Amino acid sequence: MLTQEQLTMMAENVAHIRENMATAAREAGRDTADILLCAACKTRTVEEVIASAVLPIDLFGENHVQELVEKTDANAYCGKPGHFIGHLQTNKVKQVVGKTVLIHSVDSLHLAEKIEQEAAKRDLTADILLEVNVAREESKFGLMLEEVIPLLEEVKNLPHVRVRGLMTIAPNVENPEENRKHFKKLYQLYVDIKSKNIDNGTMSVLSMGMTGDFEVAVEEGATMIRVGTGIFGSRQIGEKKE
Repeated sequence: MLTQEQLTMMAENVAHIRENMATAAREAGRDTADILLCAACKTRTVEEVIASAVLPIDLFGENHVQELVEKTDANAYCGKPGHFIGHLQTNKVKQVVGKTVLIHSVDSLHLAEKIEQEAAKRDLTADILLEVNVAREESKFGLMLEEVIPLLEEVKNLPHVRVRGLMTIAPNVENPEENRKHFKKLYQLYVDIKSKNIDNGTMSVLSMGMTGDFEVAVEEGATMIRVGTGIFGSRQIGEKKE
């Protein structure tokens, strides 16, 4: 059982995040209603997720396939959407397609084709984001900026896959202002793709910003932020704070 202290902490954390989202949106001349809060619930228990679902969280994001399956089967999201936000291996695609509303982490034609195969078997359309390694970090997955449009041109021909936008995981920095340039670059690419209609009009999601830098991401055009530690509290030392 979660303690009252834990429940209160989560509620206060989400309220604080919502306030900061609203402030950042206002400073950028944006409407907060256009920005979704994704609770990144990697390593969080079914009980924690169920307890958080009553809070003003828009959707839940899972990094691991096993956790996505477990929490979906347990109805832990309580009717709210569940997204897959972690690195997806091709041999796990069949477990994810049909279980998630949106896959955030597609970074190759091979992966997109595997998703196409599984979606076709189920006679459904799989919505995806293309993951972009804007900062060109060797330790990160994702496309280089210049690889995005060529891949999009290929993926948009897959009948059971629909590209809904772009996603990035910015560097883990002490000063969130250091990531502003990365968010600016991704937003510019997002706007360019939409203005040239390369996406066939399906793009509406720009998933960027996490616990340490989501205010800057909102100011630079994010339509979705992914916050885990900021909602649920700290995980094990050494893990990246979402």
